[in-house]
Amino acid sequence: MSKKKIMIIDDEDAIRLLYREEFEDEGYEVAVYENGQAALDSFEKEKPDLVVLDIAMPGMSGLEVLGKIKEISPSTPVIMSTAYSHYKEDFYTWAADAYIVKSPDLTQLKEKVKELLSR
Repeated sequence: MSKKKIMIIDDEDAIRLLYREEFEDEGYEVAVYENGQAALDSFEKEKPDLVVLDIAMPGMSGLEVLGKIKEISPSTPVIMSTAYSHYKEDFYTWAADAYIVKSPDLTQLKEKVKELLSR
């Protein structure tokens, strides 16, 4: 069975590094991008099974990226990952499959990834 591929889109180096290490340790293939445009440019080639997407990024916001991903591939699950819980009230986040507030403890994120990939 081939590895499931997760695309991480976050402007913070530390977050990309942490998520890459943690998800590779869990047996996933991981592709990381520091901004939405770079991720979208590679989306068709990468064909991720799931996307973990930051909201507050310079340039294109995660909400814009979410909309474009759902246009390209409506069935690809997207987890919005942000340091700010107030985005959960934003109508545009409702298109995401899950919403996780960033934490040093990745238990909730990992559980959500497993759940969405097992669908």
